Amino acid sequence: MSSFGTSCERFGNELVAMNAREKLVKSILITQPEPEAGKNIYEDLAQRFKLRIDFRSFIHVEAMTPKDIRKQKINFLDYSAIIFNSKNAVDYFFTLAQEMKIDMPVETKYFSINESVSNYVQKYIVPRKRKMFTGKGSEKDFFTLFKNHKSEKILFPCSDIRKPSLPDFFNDNGYDFTECIIYNTVSSDLSDLKEVFYDILVFFSPATVKSLYDNFPDFVQNDTRLAAFGDSTQQAIHEHPELILDIEAPQPGMPSMLAALEDYIKRANSNK
Repeated sequence: MSSFGTSCERFGNELVAMNAREKLVKSILITQPEPEAGKNIYEDLAQRFKLRIDFRSFIHVEAMTPKDIRKQKINFLDYSAIIFNSKNAVDYFFTLAQEMKIDMPVETKYFSINESVSNYVQKYIVPRKRKMFTGKGSEKDFFTLFKNHKSEKILFPCSDIRKPSLPDFFNDNGYDFTECIIYNTVSSDLSDLKEVFYDILVFFSPATVKSLYDNFPDFVQNDTRLAAFGDSTQQAIHEHPELILDIEAPQPGMPSMLAALEDYIKRANSNK
């Protein structure tokens, strides 16, 4: 058989195998905290397909102490610009500053990855007296904010788990840039889920995949379908060759995990 024929046969076998995994879905576990009342985007999906959709955070964060910051040999007052890429970073930075009795100078510049984080910063500072710069959500756009701030001494308060692209940009382009770990991302205790089974597990970060194995090192997937949002989360699943990734998002025409789940469930639950 030609190599083309072999490739087609392999693709066909993989397709058949994936189709065989499109089994009836009755229950889904979202590995995130339960949304606030009125903000559950999965509620309509659950009602339309008569699904049980539960939420359980697979990870949590633990704040560093002032002693931990001093061990990193970092003084917040040495920096003229602060980068925030999450609300957690905002909370823990200003809490640490308060614990260390530090008042950030009015001249300090604050750069936020998006408008939501920028608005959150205003819980701690008076914006009309501060210099604030806000990205539009993408890292590419965020980096353009720094074109005219090459001389700043930049501090990036972050988690111990973070994407390398942001520090890589500043280090590769000659900025005076320092990272400061102000909180750790830790696997939550999931021991109460040991005998609980769901048709679909939905992951949103590599840390949540790590938590699965931290809690259940002998995890066997069987008919449980796995869904993953984002390249890094999908890669974390692929790093376990025994796992099968059934649902990916985003993808063309399905920008959200909600859309990808609905597409899968429509196929899996049809005529069942």
